[in-house]
Amino acid sequence: MRLVVVLLVVANLVLFAYARLDRAGQSEGARLSMQVEPARIKPMTPQEVAALAPAKAGVAAPAAPPTASVCAEWGPFADADRVRAESDLAPLALGRLVSAKPVATEGATYWVNLGAMPTRAAADARAGELKAQAISDLSVVDYPRGQFTVSLGVFRSEASANARAETLTARGVVGTRVEPRPGAGAHTLLVVRDARENVIARLRELQGQYPGTEIRVAPCPAAS
Repeated sequence: MRLVVVLLVVANLVLFAYARLDRAGQSEGARLSMQVEPARIKPMTPQEVAALAPAKAGVAAPAAPPTASVCAEWGPFADADRVRAESDLAPLALGRLVSAKPVATEGATYWVNLGAMPTRAAADARAGELKAQAISDLSVVDYPRGQFTVSLGVFRSEASANARAETLTARGVVGTRVEPRPGAGAHTLLVVRDARENVIARLRELQGQYPGTEIRVAPCPAAS
């Protein structure tokens, strides 16, 4: 019985030694050939390892910050010009995205006009004549003492108003005059919230019809 046990132990030792020698004799290429699709196995780059880190840790990647909405401010306008500007913007169907913001302008403002006319009909007729001359940046407005006139622009300085009057005279417009604008302190900015590129482009097109106005585009202030 003891002889059988000794023979079994010796046989196990011989098999173990053979297995180790056989494994040591295999080349690296032979071991790779025994893998499943070894060509598809490739090491990961440090960047790929880093990208997996949040997922392995169970931490969600930080969300991208929200894009701030853009607001466009256009002005300043006197009351009559503001009404006309709002009418020009009506085809864009902006609805509640447009609001009016009162502003106080510094010092006096000046406007170019054609003097007092007794009736609105007379002022409308004169405005029609100017439009026939391709003068489109004008409006019929109230004038002191219950009269009317044709406004040809409001300006922050007298020099700018005089330059506008000279340009109109060179184009054949007769009777222009430069005067301090009544109610110079009461002006308004038109504010368009969430202004898209096509809206901003339209504002810039209209700006040329309202001398003295400016357009400012900036992130909208946080809602209160």
